[in-house]
Amino acid sequence: MIFPNDTPAAGLTRREVLCAATAVAAGPAALKGAGAQGTPSTPAAAADPAPQLLTTQLNVNGRLYDLTADARTTLLDALRERLGLGGTKKGCDHGQCGACTVLVDGRRINSCLTLAAMHDGQAITTIEGFASAEQLHPLQQAFLKHDGFQCGYCTPGQICSAAGMLAEAKAGMPSNVTADLRQQPLLSAEEIRERMSGNICRCSAYPNIVAAIEEVAGGRS
Repeated sequence: MIFPNDTPAAGLTRREVLCAATAVAAGPAALKGAGAQGTPSTPAAAADPAPQLLTTQLNVNGRLYDLTADARTTLLDALRERLGLGGTKKGCDHGQCGACTVLVDGRRINSCLTLAAMHDGQAITTIEGFASAEQLHPLQQAFLKHDGFQCGYCTPGQICSAAGMLAEAKAGMPSNVTADLRQQPLLSAEEIRERMSGNICRCSAYPNIVAAIEEVAGGRS
């Protein structure tokens, strides 16, 4: 044991003695990673792998796009950064808020959790594909009528998700609150809230969103 008044060994400073004692106590692994002066060295960070480019044909809102991009490019980033379709929003980027919801072959998905290369040739619908040249989609009209948005950031994902949800209910898919699995689901306010629970509205316009969807659903499947 070394005390403050002890004289260090010849040729060594007290700091060097303490560093050596610490390394010995930590075991061979610490000694192996120690630098020339007996202090632990930091391993070099691994370099990012070189991008692997893939060519994918994306069918977005009825228009074909030939996209050559890194195989790791998400569908969300491809839509926003490569195709210029900024209606699809990046919220949490972890699949937790629903702002990036789009339809793929009619089914709603979180575009931040899937790769663009996985959807070669599939029909992708973003919020830009809902309205015709002169007519809003019924969901868009209902959101305006019922003031179903405030800041509007989550609205594209809400509308895309609502369209997918209505298709699911029409196909007879039950939710966690469906009372009778043998009958066509009735899209009550409770059903709509449950089925839309993956889409977060930070402005808390939920009652208006439910009212808008309920109007389009007509209270029926």
